[in-house]
Amino acid sequence: MRARSIRGTGAVAAAASLAVAASACSAPGGDKGAGGAKAATAVVGIAYEPDTLSPLLGYGKDGNSKIFDGLLTHDADMKLKPALAAELPKVGDDGKTYTFKLREGVKFSDGKPFTSKDVVFTYETILDKKTNNAAKTELDAVKDVEAKGDDTVVFHLKYPYAPFAERTVLPIAPEHIAGKQDVNTGEFTTKPVGTGPYELVKWSKGEKLSFKANPGYWGGAPKVKNFTMAIIKDDDIRATRLDAGELDGAILPPNLAKKYESDGNKKSYAAKTFDYRVVTLPTGNKVTGDTAVRRALDTGVDRKAMVDSILDGAGKEAYGPVPTDSPWFTKGTERGHDLAAAKKILDKAGWKPGKNGIREKDGVEATFPLWYLSGDKLRQDHALAYASDAKKLGIKVEVQAGTWEVIQPRMPKDAVLAGGGSPADPDFDQYTLLKSSLAGDGFNNMAHYDNPEVDKALDKARESGDHAERQAAYDTIQRDLVKNPGYTFLTHIDHLYVVDKRFGDLTTQTEPHDHGLASGPWWNVEDWQPKQ
Repeated sequence: MRARSIRGTGAVAAAASLAVAASACSAPGGDKGAGGAKAATAVVGIAYEPDTLSPLLGYGKDGNSKIFDGLLTHDADMKLKPALAAELPKVGDDGKTYTFKLREGVKFSDGKPFTSKDVVFTYETILDKKTNNAAKTELDAVKDVEAKGDDTVVFHLKYPYAPFAERTVLPIAPEHIAGKQDVNTGEFTTKPVGTGPYELVKWSKGEKLSFKANPGYWGGAPKVKNFTMAIIKDDDIRATRLDAGELDGAILPPNLAKKYESDGNKKSYAAKTFDYRVVTLPTGNKVTGDTAVRRALDTGVDRKAMVDSILDGAGKEAYGPVPTDSPWFTKGTERGHDLAAAKKILDKAGWKPGKNGIREKDGVEATFPLWYLSGDKLRQDHALAYASDAKKLGIKVEVQAGTWEVIQPRMPKDAVLAGGGSPADPDFDQYTLLKSSLAGDGFNNMAHYDNPEVDKALDKARESGDHAERQAAYDTIQRDLVKNPGYTFLTHIDHLYVVDKRFGDLTTQTEPHDHGLASGPWWNVEDWQPKQ
């Protein structure tokens, strides 16, 4: 729900330009007259920074981590292809064993060889109860991991988990380094070593992540030798720095990205996504915990207006975590905007108009706080629009901004304008979003949603290897979210990026919620061919 993992050694001029990138008031591109140095350097503006750089704690679990590789990775069309594995896995035992042959000659950036022991170490460490990885439930199907020699790994599953191959894009950590440290607090969390196309130069928290090309990368040394991700949480400031030439590219909200469509030096990219914006309605709040209030808000919100006015059409209405154009979407679960119907739901449930038009029931006023992340203009706009729609129903929503440090302790009782979404498989997002046993587990099930029928369907969909059975289970879940919504889903958002044209024609993937860090046109920066 939170973008939390949501994510060189060239000429002297290039190194100097990288150093300049540390300053928010200096141009990260450095000496614009040094053609070769400029071409070998890229500085992009992102909105979030990771909590950690250790894959053992969740960094890069969806791929594209730059410092690391997984056994598999995705191409531009989101199809799986080999990375540290030499080929796609052989699946046996009715879907309960996955055998990977490893690529030969791969080394970590410190020169040590990559072997099957590193794969076993990575997965076993993530699954260890002592490891603080909130995403470990994603590997619930894994019974054990077996190394057969240095070049083969076999995963044994408890049940035929259909999307397991998608889980093997998660990065592999070096046992010879990470295995000698405390997994939760060791130096590896901020100074990682991997097999990926880039090496970390420095992580200046709250400011930037600086990388240099790995000259020994198995896929070939990247042409962009120095790559910097400038962490700029405020959308307006990110646009200002792009205008000033301090950034070579940036992710921007639709209203700020629009002006670059006619810019002759920059190119805009729109990436289709599964990324949604949603309001959590915690069951621990006397107002949002009432199913009638949740149903009324679900019916009374004007999603189309949000897509048109907030997103400038760069997105679509959301009725759940699954986009309406996905084959997993359950037709008939769309909810139209109907104020009259929403008011009737509240009337019938005993929420009567009170002072100043705000409804009341049993002495409780229909009001609750709604938090959004400071500096995030899209979330702010969604929150304000939601509050406006709620007011028409007689519900007072108090919109407030804060950091995650302020927001997280309040999540059990306060609503949050949150985000989520994963394109790989419906299990990836719905399980952690809705499973009752995960309520209060970090940013999992932020609404503390508790629905036994949904729990059963989530387990059935996860543990079945049959597509039709899985589809039926997800249909059940989506229909139950109409009858008993724990969240108000608002929009699915297209991600918009602006990049200097000197990097040529770039591509994007279908993106998850955690964007900017590992997604965007720089999802494959190691393959860029910049103009000199």
